[in-house]
Amino acid sequence: MKRKIAFISEHASPLAVLGGVDSGGQNVYVAEICKSLARLGYTIDIFTRKDDEDLPEIVDWLPGIRVVHVEAGPAREVPKEQLLGFMDEFTTSMVRLIRRMHLQYELVHANFFMSGLVASRIKLILGIPYVVTFHALGKIRMIHQKELDAFPASRLDIEQMIVEDADYIIAECPQDRQDLIEHYQADPSRITIIPCGFSSEEFGPASKAGARRRLGLHKNEVVLLQLGRIVPRKGVDNVIRAMRYLRDIPRIKLLVVGGSDEKPDFDRDPEFKRLKALAKAEGVEDKVLFTGRRNRRQLKYYYQAADFFISTPWYEPFGITPLEAMACGTPVIGSEVGGIKYTVRHGETGFLVPPHDPEALAEAVKTGIACPDKYGQLCRNALKRVNEHFTWSFVARKADRLYTRVIGERKTKPAYLLDLRKQSKPLVGYQANAITYAS
Repeated sequence: MKRKIAFISEHASPLAVLGGVDSGGQNVYVAEICKSLARLGYTIDIFTRKDDEDLPEIVDWLPGIRVVHVEAGPAREVPKEQLLGFMDEFTTSMVRLIRRMHLQYELVHANFFMSGLVASRIKLILGIPYVVTFHALGKIRMIHQKELDAFPASRLDIEQMIVEDADYIIAECPQDRQDLIEHYQADPSRITIIPCGFSSEEFGPASKAGARRRLGLHKNEVVLLQLGRIVPRKGVDNVIRAMRYLRDIPRIKLLVVGGSDEKPDFDRDPEFKRLKALAKAEGVEDKVLFTGRRNRRQLKYYYQAADFFISTPWYEPFGITPLEAMACGTPVIGSEVGGIKYTVRHGETGFLVPPHDPEALAEAVKTGIACPDKYGQLCRNALKRVNEHFTWSFVARKADRLYTRVIGERKTKPAYLLDLRKQSKPLVGYQANAITYAS
């Protein structure tokens, strides 16, 4: 018998184009884990906010998977930092649709804190248990971003409520689990570590020379790749600064792949403008190529063409792009933070360096290219590790075991325990700087 579950991903639709400010790892996570769960026999509805008037209510996306567009605020793009006030409407719309279509779900899997807020209300109204993957934690984000964090302060209280209310929490790496326990006093027995994965259908090793020919790169260049969202916390500026210490390496080039458009707009995009000015100030403008956004089908060629994939964010809850690079046989130089220090084995599959340290990054590049035999071992080790521990089928099997446990526990709980929650004061309003409660 197939299990029917619901995913909530309020701002990150699996149908969205990747590379924009609000499109990234969560979009990939939701899309890929659902694909693998469907192969295990699940039927899944993914609820996401309708951000375009032309979107149909329901899209039959793939066998066993539908994407449901929920009315919540204006049907246009809205930065995720401004979506919290629409979660009441999201909840109402979702409950109305479930009742209208007589849908029955055994479990909800919420993604991000706003989806967790909706799932909490769904649990209260319809009695459906939920698990949550936060993807990023507000308290950790504020430590690193401080006044640059544009989310409302009430995010922290909402996350704390979800930590206490969710049936289980999915941590994406050991650091994520530790942060939940230390900063949110989460119950360790209700946290399970399930990492992100990579798609073997999309990413795999191939000829470096062939990939470079396709991209118009010279076969003898030293190619460094930075790929992802072009936002300050990703540390692209750190990689550009490192190029100053690598200027003596002949034919070295840094490719910066990502952005909202296929061609970077250095006049209107403030981050691109800042990064281009930085490259000029560091004297490496001729060694840095900003490509703009590339679609999923093209990304593998960039990973395959690179000598090293570089990812040095200030913080990173997990990070899928290092896995994709490793799946293409390309070693990673990454910040020793969050999920990156879990996926990358220092000196074995790549190198770990401190964030905000361009000299250390440059030294890692020099070490990596100094010995061809050692470099070849890094490539082989990266490929082996990612295929053993980080495929989406591996991730889905772990999720399946968790879902089975949650559903089983829910069915065996005495009725009086299931009713206790209805005696608490539920959240009813989500304002920019406060949470209101039922009286």
